[in-house]
Amino acid sequence: MTEYGRGPGTEPWHPEDPLYGDAGWGAQQAHAGQQYPYGGQPQHPQYDDWSQDQQPHYGGQQYPQYDGQGQHFDPQQTGQHPHPQQHQGGWDATGTHGHVPYAADPGDPYGQHPAAYGAEQPDLYGTEDAYPPPQPPGHRDLQGEDEPPLLPPEDDEVPPERSERSERRGKGRKPVKSKKGRTGCALMVVVLVFGGGLGGVAYFGYQFYKNRFAPAPDYAGGGNGETVTVDIPKGAGGYDIGRKLKEAGVVQSVDAFVSAQAANPKAKALQDGIYTLQKHMSAASAVDLMLSPKSRDNLVIPEGKRNIWVYEAIDTRLKLAKGTTAKVAKKDWKDLGLPSWANSNKDIKDPLEGFLYPSSYAVAKGMKPEDVLKSMVERSNEQYKQYDLAGKAQDLGLSSPLQVLTVASLVQVEGKYKHDFGKVARVVYNRLKPDNVETAGRLEFDSTVNYLKGQSTLDVGSVADLRKIADPYNTYDIKGLPPGPISNPGSEAIESALKPTPGPWYYFVSINENETVFAVTNEEHNRNVEKYQEARKQAGN
Repeated sequence: MTEYGRGPGTEPWHPEDPLYGDAGWGAQQAHAGQQYPYGGQPQHPQYDDWSQDQQPHYGGQQYPQYDGQGQHFDPQQTGQHPHPQQHQGGWDATGTHGHVPYAADPGDPYGQHPAAYGAEQPDLYGTEDAYPPPQPPGHRDLQGEDEPPLLPPEDDEVPPERSERSERRGKGRKPVKSKKGRTGCALMVVVLVFGGGLGGVAYFGYQFYKNRFAPAPDYAGGGNGETVTVDIPKGAGGYDIGRKLKEAGVVQSVDAFVSAQAANPKAKALQDGIYTLQKHMSAASAVDLMLSPKSRDNLVIPEGKRNIWVYEAIDTRLKLAKGTTAKVAKKDWKDLGLPSWANSNKDIKDPLEGFLYPSSYAVAKGMKPEDVLKSMVERSNEQYKQYDLAGKAQDLGLSSPLQVLTVASLVQVEGKYKHDFGKVARVVYNRLKPDNVETAGRLEFDSTVNYLKGQSTLDVGSVADLRKIADPYNTYDIKGLPPGPISNPGSEAIESALKPTPGPWYYFVSINENETVFAVTNEEHNRNVEKYQEARKQAGN
């Protein structure tokens, strides 16, 4: 036995033994087939990468090296390395490799170093100066005491040995709460959380069902008799209208109104304006009433009306003196938002003619005439941009978008029925042709004479008398179109002016309310006029 207790048998690692585990300090395994206790890997990787020439230091003290026979060896004197051959484990007395398993640790609670690796292990640390064997990480030295139990004892029982230790150490630890009490609290928390979660899921599930599948809240009946006025702005959609009605107390919910509007095919015709309704109406009843003229508190401009008619209607609605709106229009027409091409002819009688678009307008007491006129001009601009009058004028052989609007105004007044508008428009364009020999380039429309005279009659006089009227709007005298529109045309007349029906016609006359006849020559037209006069005699006119 050496000074460090080395012997011919298995030897554990000693903190001062520089020879133990040399193979783990950077040497290579000498035998490829050698097996190790832990799957073929060296057992002390924490001591790898040590060079063979390094000499271990413990506590700053350098220890001597020894050869394989336990004799002191000084490499500086001999120039030789003390370890001619290294293997896993220690060196035996002959310098040959010996398999050295780890000794079992009597105090090892993990059981990682059992004595089964070798025979029963002798006491290798018999000297008083020997170091205690190394302990694995986390090992707890109880100094001869038993290991504490892994789980706390039942209830408040405390083992006697622990009670004795508490008395020896002074004050004991704080009493441990009852396991039953902790379990009960934890169970209550789980129940509350789980119950609250189910309640939340049920609540949100119900809300989801209501929003997706349940019918929207809605009143029943046609109202409670309390009237209310609702102003629907221009461009409002179904949801916008529904919000306005809900705020006024007319309907119970926006969704109910939107559903009722979608179910009514005529509801697409709902326009902006002021409506007189009742509170607490069913959504379907509100839609029906809004489609009825009874609810409209708007000023409705019919198609084909002249401006003079519109001015008088505004005065009546605003309860103003007759002629008030006409004076405002004549004075402030430049400030009402007309397009740049609106006043392209100096002979125009009324610059606003043709720009008070036929529609329904919210006109209520307290408003100013200029505000009402401005809203009408704005609506006209929007419509004319959609029709692209400026872009299509040249394709139609016209010089400006104002002439397109003028043609539409003639079609609106001359065409008695909308289904004839396309043919009437074709008559206009045929008469405007330079090679027109039937009317020599003149339109010869009675409607233009009525406009310049401010009248509306069928008996405008003879052609000879009409040619004597010197006025830019007298189409019996001038060639081509009048200076500007003679009415406010609607959408059908504008579309007909943009897309006239193909045909050779130069003349037309309405025989009765159900029949308008068209002719190519003057002779044919005269025969149609005779039919027209005969029909009037039979009607007593």
